[in-house]
Amino acid sequence: MLQTTYAPRVPVDLRQTLGPVGRGPADPTLRWEGSNAWMTMRFDGPDAAAETAAATLHLAPRRDGIRVTAWGPAAERALAAVPRLLGADDNWSELALDSHPKLREVHRQNQGLRLARTDRLFPALVCAVLEQKVTSIEALRAWRQLVTRYGERAPGPAPLGMRVVPRAVTWRRIPSWEWHRAGVGPQRSATVLRVAEVAASVERLVGMDAETAAAKLKSVRGIGVWTAAEALQRSHGAPDHVSVGDYHLAAYVGWALAGRPVDDDGMLELLEPWRGHRQRIVRLIVASGFRKPSFGPRMTIEDHRAH
Repeated sequence: MLQTTYAPRVPVDLRQTLGPVGRGPADPTLRWEGSNAWMTMRFDGPDAAAETAAATLHLAPRRDGIRVTAWGPAAERALAAVPRLLGADDNWSELALDSHPKLREVHRQNQGLRLARTDRLFPALVCAVLEQKVTSIEALRAWRQLVTRYGERAPGPAPLGMRVVPRAVTWRRIPSWEWHRAGVGPQRSATVLRVAEVAASVERLVGMDAETAAAKLKSVRGIGVWTAAEALQRSHGAPDHVSVGDYHLAAYVGWALAGRPVDDDGMLELLEPWRGHRQRIVRLIVASGFRKPSFGPRMTIEDHRAH
């Protein structure tokens, strides 16, 4: 066990910052106990020995900062990752909101909102692939089932059921019937397998800027603009990558900024004044608690496991 206190230069709200990193309330890699967070991490390359790579973090807000405790063989690396994880490199100073008083007020009320940077692209990409063209309920269920079954037990006194995300070599060995049982169709499982085959190259993209990384990710069959953006928002804390192609996002942004639904092109037009910070604007809209009108047809959840 290792322990330290991280005292950030700016306020950090753990829930707002780490919320997008997690995948639902039952995510086996991120759990909440009140204002405290438990999180598992993996730091090795795709084929390194599993016992050298795992760590569990416990983050607890205190008056003098955030008390961080780490367990596992990679505990030291986990502690070193905390500042970037909690947005130490996330600079909002150049975001101009004078033209939109409501957003400016949301920002003033949410000074602890940072863009988390995990510096781990492969698991973020797997998550994004599982979320392609399905509902959130389906995607969260698949992630929970596969990580729980194939991930390692979390080091230390982590809450029951927490796991460390599987290595790439483990993802490659998941049999077809287990993908089916988790509700993941052949197209998405095949894309995960392709990503796992090039996992070492994917992780090297962490050292590149988000634009370069996005271009290289999209060279993998099955990875498009939406998937790359979803992954890079988490691995790189990418402030300008918007999830173009999302089922709900364009209409949500349209209602929030213009009082009407728009398509992807309309969303990008509305966000253009904040180019370089477009994902920050989306996060501020979410933080505002805004809800778009609820009407119209709802997406039907299809249970692929029944086929």
